[in-house]
Amino acid sequence: MATASTRDTAGQDRLFAALANGTRREVLRLLRERGPQPAGAIADRFDMARPSLSEHLKVLREAGLVSEERAGRQRIYRLEAAPLADVQDWLHPYERFWRQRLTGLGEVLDAMPDDDAS
Repeated sequence: MATASTRDTAGQDRLFAALANGTRREVLRLLRERGPQPAGAIADRFDMARPSLSEHLKVLREAGLVSEERAGRQRIYRLEAAPLADVQDWLHPYERFWRQRLTGLGEVLDAMPDDDAS
């Protein structure tokens, strides 16, 4: 039986796996910049077979990064940015770590005597 933390980890794994692929990140960028798009319009932006792009859209949908709405024969995809907050939350401690390191480096450099060649 899966616990809540196991489900959360599985969801995070899907999210990070979806973001690990450059094509999927480009699809997200397109949706962010141009708004909801039909699958065909998205596919036209890539040099790949439509079934391959459909697989990328499926991964994004399963990760919660896009939603799909049917409009007649078309499937319209929309960016769902909320899961990206989970990525930001995960990265925040690392950002704080590097900021502290760089502040420390700055203090060391400020304490070093200037090398005046004159």
